[in-house]
Amino acid sequence: MSASPAPQSPQRPASAESAESAESAHSVPGWLVGLLAVGSGMTVANLYYAQPLLSSLSQVFHLDTATAGLLITVTQIGFVVGMLFLVPLGDRLEKRRLVTVLLAVATVALAVAGFATNFPILFAASLVSGATSVVAQILVPYAASIAPDHARGRIVGRVMSGLLAGILLSRTVSSLVSDVAGWRYVYFGSAVLMALLALALHVALPKQSPTTSLAYGQVLRSTFRLVRTHPALLRRGLYQAAMYAAFSAFWTTVSFVLTGPRFHYSPIGVGVFALVGAAGAAVAPLAGRWADRELARPMTGIAFVVAALAFAVAGFGQRQIILIALAGILIDVAVQTTLILGQHTIYRLDAGARSRLNSAFMAVFFAGGALGSQLGSLAYHAAGWTGVSVLGAALPLIALAYWVTERRSGRKDTEAMTAAASIR
Repeated sequence: MSASPAPQSPQRPASAESAESAESAHSVPGWLVGLLAVGSGMTVANLYYAQPLLSSLSQVFHLDTATAGLLITVTQIGFVVGMLFLVPLGDRLEKRRLVTVLLAVATVALAVAGFATNFPILFAASLVSGATSVVAQILVPYAASIAPDHARGRIVGRVMSGLLAGILLSRTVSSLVSDVAGWRYVYFGSAVLMALLALALHVALPKQSPTTSLAYGQVLRSTFRLVRTHPALLRRGLYQAAMYAAFSAFWTTVSFVLTGPRFHYSPIGVGVFALVGAAGAAVAPLAGRWADRELARPMTGIAFVVAALAFAVAGFGQRQIILIALAGILIDVAVQTTLILGQHTIYRLDAGARSRLNSAFMAVFFAGGALGSQLGSLAYHAAGWTGVSVLGAALPLIALAYWVTERRSGRKDTEAMTAAASIR
């Protein structure tokens, strides 16, 4: 792809660019973009708070590791349910009201989790909080819809940076709060944050009218039909499902290793270790450039290989914390790379159905994450860290085998774009 400007598009003067920036700032205030970024990060963090708490929760509720791991699985299952059945409501209902209601429900669910006296109550509350955490996937398209065309990429990028920060910092915050005040205050604190966020967004967000008059059932059916219409959507979803399953298997079980007899980490130590995931953010700009240079396919294959090698490092170096940390960095980098490349691919399929494409893509790969959390817990219960390492290496290798069957030609998806009009 040539980097030089097209002959018919002469370079604009700096004054025009300045005027455009001024228009962007006037159209979408910086504080509103910041609020959307913070809101996205705060809500998505609810999916990850429990990961460093599993060791403590297994002792409190007298659970084995496989049963404790169900908490992560059910939270992610809730998120998948929300992606499939709640996010499409953003096209049918006024978004500010929808966000406020979902955050109110999340507040109640998190408070119930904090007061839970037995595991089934905590289990049910986690299912609900996972489903309502899809607010993050409503706020990102909302940011795209209110941004002017020339500033949409920058604004959505800022909001996504907040979402990524929420994922990266959630485990550390959870560990710190748990170490200082106990695991219940992780949930109480999040409940307070959700209530404050609901109030802030209700006051700050401009009203946005529904974008479709289709009945709710029709919107849902059109989302499911997109999976059949666009083969690349299902393929990229399955790629990411395998990668996110490996990611979840690692981060769900590593707390058992770190707090076990080999390392004797405290909850705060587990949280500090989780900061190695910040390396995933560093690869994001590179992955975006690879996608723009039409390198999505080869870099996806390389990412699968890197993830498999990372689990080999984790398995062979299970008694050395540096090697486990290196494995965590490589896994996060590989997963982040395939995520960005996958989003770049699916957003090109149909510009008029990006929200529904995103809903289907996220649902498929978070289903993989839910499966990975449970398989990881079972593998650790059956064979320890070696079992997790074998499982984690196998998942990206399965994806790699599927990747080999991918056709370079985009002919099928080109034809699918024509058929997409019938879906809309």
